[in-house]
Amino acid sequence: QVQLVESGGGLVQAGGSLRLSCAASGSILSINDMGWYRQVPGNQRELVATITSGGRTNYANSVKGRFTISRDNAKNTVYLQMNSLKPEDTFVYYCKAIVVLTTTHLSYQYWGQGTQVTVSS
Repeated sequence: QVQLVESGGGLVQAGGSLRLSCAASGSILSINDMGWYRQVPGNQRELVATITSGGRTNYANSVKGRFTISRDNAKNTVYLQMNSLKPEDTFVYYCKAIVVLTTTHLSYQYWGQGTQVTVSS
């Protein structure tokens, strides 16, 4: 009923920047928290940054000062601006959204399909 489509990943040199986008579509009444997580296959998914519907943000210590999360509520889209990238930022990045459905008026958690970010040294 809800799809999250991510874009913006790729290969970048250390010190470079990338901007990830995640657009939600489907039976959306409203979206509460949105966020970005990252994972190496076989390992646990870790939080990168989250943002509430009101714009309050939270970041992992490892990305504070380098990454910025933002959202456009009119477009049901969340962004992650990543600056000063390091090789240790190489992960698959996933977006997550807590969506209230038009059909049930209940909230559910949805994940995007993931986008690869590779930072070369």
